[in-house]
Amino acid sequence: MDRARPSVLTWFILGAALLGVSSGGALLQAFSDVPPLLRASWRLQATTVLLLPLAVIDWRREGAPWTTREEARGDAMLLVASGVFLALHFGAWTASLDRTTLTHSLLFVTAHPLVVLVGSTVLLAFGREIIPPGRRGWAGGLLGLTGAALTLLDVGEASGGQEVTLLGDVLAFLGAVFVVGYLAAGRVLRARWPVFLYAAVVTGLASLLLAVASGAAETGAMAVHGVVGWTGPSWLVGFLTLAFFAGLVGHTGLNHCLKTMTPLTISLTLTMEPVVGSIIGLVFFKTGIPGPATLIGGVVMLCGLLLVVSNPTQDAAVEHDPLQA
Repeated sequence: MDRARPSVLTWFILGAALLGVSSGGALLQAFSDVPPLLRASWRLQATTVLLLPLAVIDWRREGAPWTTREEARGDAMLLVASGVFLALHFGAWTASLDRTTLTHSLLFVTAHPLVVLVGSTVLLAFGREIIPPGRRGWAGGLLGLTGAALTLLDVGEASGGQEVTLLGDVLAFLGAVFVVGYLAAGRVLRARWPVFLYAAVVTGLASLLLAVASGAAETGAMAVHGVVGWTGPSWLVGFLTLAFFAGLVGHTGLNHCLKTMTPLTISLTLTMEPVVGSIIGLVFFKTGIPGPATLIGGVVMLCGLLLVVSNPTQDAAVEHDPLQA
């Protein structure tokens, strides 16, 4: 599909969107008094509230996205799958923010292109007919994994009140694994579902699943903080700020940019999220300067991710969904 050339305003929006999505980790980490699953639920609840008016506009303008009962049942199954994967993504990632440094969490949670690369390798090994990663993809994957291994040399290193732990890094990487499932389900649904309607339904479902998980796994969290405690005076401004900047400015801004920019441009821009997010954390939340192994390994890892997402044979596989709440 031909695209108009992006305007100066579009490039400005892309920069604002990068700042928006990059702020999410530092803000979530700053609210560590709330247990992670409940905190993740609150973040998605607040995002859903902001999305609902836009979803209503989508529904009134375009009507139901399905045309038959079979299509509706298929969409329902995919919506549930998308919501489950989004809940798993945010649950794992938010838990990682309490167990490792902000920089480590951001590096590993944005490594989903490596997950796609590994998945493609497995499918090729089982004889599936898919586009092979190519030399640039293989080189990027090897470089990315090498960088990830280097960052682990800082396990035990403290930064801004957080200590690098293997568990925290694994949880962040699981967040990257789960987001691939969310993207896969969303790619099918987005072919017919309008943007805000899809985002509101999936985000709302994920917030509900995380609230249930918090009630089951985080003893006393509901009694102390409440299911919708973010609406209280102590948390309302913080979580609406998080939902507005990371959710609407960030992800809705990225969706706007896709009208005139390629997914590759968006993906390349988003590889800078760990860098920008770490700077935001350092300046506004005093999260500290990462250790030397993290700095060196992070640069190597980002170079690998850049190679993977810029690989001509992998463009479609690694494009970042701008609706990730």
